[in-house]
Amino acid sequence: MATAVKSNGRLSAAMERTGQWVFSQEIPTDVVVEVGEANFNLHKFMLVAKSNYIRKLIMETKEADLTRINLSDIPGGPEIFEKAAKFCYGVNFEITVHNVAALRCAAEYLQMTDKYCDSNLGGRTEDFLSQVGLSSLSGSVVVLKSCEDLLPMAEELKIVQRCIDVASSRACGLANFPCRTPPNWWTEELSILDVELFGRIIRAMKQRGAKALTLASALITYAERWLRDLISDHSGNGIKCSDPTDSDLRIQQRELLESIVALLPTEKAAFPIHFLCCFLRCAIFLKASSACKNELEKRISVILEHVAVDDLLVLSFTYDGERLFDLDSVRRIISGFVEKEKSMAVFNGGNFREVSSSAMQRVAKTIDAYLAEIATVAELTISKFNGIANLVPKGARKLEDDLYRAIDIYLKAHPNLDEIEKEKVCSSMDPLKLSYEARVHGSQNKRLPVQIVLHALYYDQLKLRSGGVDDRNGPDAVTTRNQLQADVSLAKENEALRSELMKMKMYISDLQKNNQAGTCSKSVGTKKPTFFSSMSKTLGKLNPFKHGSKDTSHIDDSLGVDVTKPRRRRFSIS
Repeated sequence: MATAVKSNGRLSAAMERTGQWVFSQEIPTDVVVEVGEANFNLHKFMLVAKSNYIRKLIMETKEADLTRINLSDIPGGPEIFEKAAKFCYGVNFEITVHNVAALRCAAEYLQMTDKYCDSNLGGRTEDFLSQVGLSSLSGSVVVLKSCEDLLPMAEELKIVQRCIDVASSRACGLANFPCRTPPNWWTEELSILDVELFGRIIRAMKQRGAKALTLASALITYAERWLRDLISDHSGNGIKCSDPTDSDLRIQQRELLESIVALLPTEKAAFPIHFLCCFLRCAIFLKASSACKNELEKRISVILEHVAVDDLLVLSFTYDGERLFDLDSVRRIISGFVEKEKSMAVFNGGNFREVSSSAMQRVAKTIDAYLAEIATVAELTISKFNGIANLVPKGARKLEDDLYRAIDIYLKAHPNLDEIEKEKVCSSMDPLKLSYEARVHGSQNKRLPVQIVLHALYYDQLKLRSGGVDDRNGPDAVTTRNQLQADVSLAKENEALRSELMKMKMYISDLQKNNQAGTCSKSVGTKKPTFFSSMSKTLGKLNPFKHGSKDTSHIDDSLGVDVTKPRRRRFSIS
């Protein structure tokens, strides 16, 4: 309503001014020109002298005396027609970068060109455009901004394209050779434009070879201007989760965001990761298209090694900080980074199963710290917690103290978990990769399941039994784990051998008992065998390597084995 009152006030002032200089001619008016809601009482002969369009209307009319002309379609509306009428009457007025495009379009509409009359309005406005309007970045941007309401005529007259050419050229020059402070002041100039015209300038700058960082600077400034409440206000003040995302404002913001994402340069590392995270949260909140969100997720995953915990938290929580967003975006980002690292490891001849580059290790520490931050949220399920923790390759964590801290916080924030659920939470952690201090803490931690506590105690017991000392300065966790596995394997082999020996001992004992019983039943005249002869016979009958089997069916008769009774040897001690 205020806008309408203001508009009517301008129209009334325009008509009043026009009436003053028209009536000052002391000649009765003979035509009324209607432009929207405004009526202008003018003289036909003054208008016909400059406007070929009005001359044709008067000449071609079927009315005996044309007294009313409707020019509501004139570009610029009543205000611009007033200036065109003043030009017809020879009254001075100021041409500026704000009205030159509208005056040029009005001149074309009224056919006030130099072909019809020398030094006409069309020629005057063209001279101003060339000499003033398009002589600087600021001027060309203001002229281009005024063309938003003059389409398609401004496009047909090449005003838009000329402004885009000048603006893109000057912007590239100012980006490469700053002439004032701050160096990126020109991005503020471009940010006043509609996204379609702004996009045309960005594409023109790309064609001129502008750097990706230059384009990124312009896009960031533009996004912060038009999506200020969604990008700059990280606290979420004034934004409620219950705000409808299908309102006209949110729909416009969604379309604007998708248009900006489509303009992003191909170099994915051109933008700061914090801005990309804020932009992705904005896309999630506005329910942008999947293509838009996927593009932002890919750009974040490429430079994830530079991410901070706060950046991931920006993605994870709603604007009011009261609840979690869907964590699928975070998982896809981490998965994309891990896949990239695996590809790099394979390319460099490494093992993709053990990704442990310095970048991956930094990301692993950040993810563990991030899990510790979100572990206190009641709605975070075990599957979501483990889903993020297990994305990190095993080799990326040299020590898992940070992950242990996150698990401990989760268990503390969710006290109603049973033993099986606690074991599921701890399944993403390797107790053998904990430091000495963490194992000591874990062995006394009543929140941990018994199995994890036993792991920690068993590990330290093995170290003590093997003569080990405090491993705070010892080998890394991978070497220690390999050594422990070897010790466990050796212990199993020793146990198996001990069992086999016990079986053999029992078998020999049974045989000895049987031999003693048979010896007693023989005649008294038979010579009593000595201990060595008895042992020799017993061992000759045994085959411990065949588990005591007496089956000789596998022996081939063709081998010619001598089966004659062996000669009896006499053992003597001299």
